[in-house]
Amino acid sequence: MELDFERCYRAVDSRDQRFDGWFYTGVTTTGIYCRPSCPAMTPKRQNVRFFPSAAAAQGAGLRACRRCRPDAAPGSPQWDVRADVVGRAMRLIADGVVDRDGVPGLAGQLGYTERHLHRMLRAELGAGPLALARAQRAQTARTLIETTELGMAEIAFAAGFGSVRQFNDTVREVYGAAPSELRTMRGRRPAVGGAGTITLRLAYRPPLHAAALLDFLAVRALPGVEEVRDGTYRRGLRLPHGPAEVALTPVDGHVSATLRLADMRDLAPAVARCRRLLDLDADPEAVDATLAADPALAPAVRAEPGVRLPRAVDGFEMAVRAIVGQQVSVRSARTTLTRLLHHPTSHTNAVDHEVDGDVDLPNCRQLHDHQGEGQGEGWGGLRGFLEAGEVVGLPDAAFGMPAGRRETLRALARAVADGEIVLDPGGDRQETVRRLLAVPGIGAWTAGYVAMRALGDPDVFLPTDLAVRRGGAALGLPDDPKTLDLYADRWRPWRSYAVIRLWRAA
Repeated sequence: MELDFERCYRAVDSRDQRFDGWFYTGVTTTGIYCRPSCPAMTPKRQNVRFFPSAAAAQGAGLRACRRCRPDAAPGSPQWDVRADVVGRAMRLIADGVVDRDGVPGLAGQLGYTERHLHRMLRAELGAGPLALARAQRAQTARTLIETTELGMAEIAFAAGFGSVRQFNDTVREVYGAAPSELRTMRGRRPAVGGAGTITLRLAYRPPLHAAALLDFLAVRALPGVEEVRDGTYRRGLRLPHGPAEVALTPVDGHVSATLRLADMRDLAPAVARCRRLLDLDADPEAVDATLAADPALAPAVRAEPGVRLPRAVDGFEMAVRAIVGQQVSVRSARTTLTRLLHHPTSHTNAVDHEVDGDVDLPNCRQLHDHQGEGQGEGWGGLRGFLEAGEVVGLPDAAFGMPAGRRETLRALARAVADGEIVLDPGGDRQETVRRLLAVPGIGAWTAGYVAMRALGDPDVFLPTDLAVRRGGAALGLPDDPKTLDLYADRWRPWRSYAVIRLWRAA
């Protein structure tokens, strides 16, 4: 990826937080790399290099700045937007695929050879998949070192390292200190409780319209899976190594997240999914600038800047929600889904252990004076959504819907269970939509809704959606689906965000 030196240097000179995560600043005289907004004195031009990733900076022999914590910056928004192989690879690496399945597993999911994948990532990011995964492991390790009482060997394997020696060498190289020194420098022991809970700050690029996010999630919350109470969203998760629960509370400048994990190896995937759910890596100024250029949307953008696109922690869950929601109200769909989840044959996977802790993490801002924030409060045994195999095995009585829709759900579940349809963030968006449309009972609205929320496509429009049409009419826009669809072209490449705003207008 080409980085324009002058533009990058101006961002560094002005300490512009909007560019945090877009690129990293390497200072050759000090041997460190920083985020663009680092408060340190601006280095001289001749002493600066810019890198497209932290892994590239580490590959050049630089260590992370201890002052600005570049690994705590928001992720680059381009990985949410881009639908190409590099974007898909970055989303999968963030979800821990390389740690679990190695580079062959990553390449296999993407449908490319390891050599070709390495070449593409090197060209775009200055680092291959192993180096990118290694940078993420280092971030996770630092979090566990500084904020838990786990032994170093436990941390090494929880963070995804193959050996303690590899863990020690990587931490020394990336942070310029031994793991034991990092724990000493933190100077504060975690709160006493039990093992399994970590509280951290998730950074984002402002503005963030938190009320819009919580309102959207609250209306659709499924009892036993999720809830919104007192400004906090809580839900159960299914993660690669076990169940988990999360509590997310938007506050000034960050989202406070408390994760209750059955297995510490799920720390990075859990954070990646929470960030994706709340759309925290978006560039809201770019989105709002495009939408505000339309006089019909400009007043809403001015009144409510930073409205995000609520996404998903589970792509299959979102596809099921879309099918159940066909031609019915949100309230009716919620009732049907609740009945499905609580049928006696449905599986329960709630987390059941004590928790503690208080941390700072990859793509999270540094904690300062939190002492056990939210610890032990509000945990309600929430569980993750049903898996595809479980839905296939449910009896007819569990569905509570017309036979045709029931069979559509089963057909989708079989396709997902068999690997014919991939609904994770690394899936090919166009191919996934094509395969969804091939399932009897899934049409353009359902496939578009899944692409928008499960796959995170920022440029989906739903012209036949009743609430979209009502919202458009409320803003003086055309009511006819075809005319409205043509009108929406001016909102590219952010039509999904326009859908959210039209829903709010309705």
